[in-house]
Amino acid sequence: QVQLVESGGGLVQAGGSLRLSCAAAGRTFSSYTMGWFRQAPGKEREFVAAVSGSGSSPTYADSVKGRFTISRDNAKNTVYLQMNSLKPEDTAVYYCAASTWYRPAAHEYNYWGQGTQVTVSS
Repeated sequence: QVQLVESGGGLVQAGGSLRLSCAAAGRTFSSYTMGWFRQAPGKEREFVAAVSGSGSSPTYADSVKGRFTISRDNAKNTVYLQMNSLKPEDTAVYYCAASTWYRPAAHEYNYWGQGTQVTVSS
């Protein structure tokens, strides 16, 4: 059982940066694969990035490769998403999620946060 709370969203100009944080409360945080997803208005939720419990093997959607970095600090029970070179098309609600699977599909994430709004202006 994990509770997730995202923070760090806000309004930023195109080309700027934001760092999202996801604070987890619960047991065995380090055992969970953690992921970030986003959902723009009128669109389906999409995968952004994921990282294994140990912090190894990060994966990214093609749309954010080279711009976003996922990381975790298990001592702080926190996962981060560093977002650089932001584009207006990155505007979405960003969700943190946790899974007991090592390489989970989107539907295999067990827990989800409430989301944090990221708005990128031109």
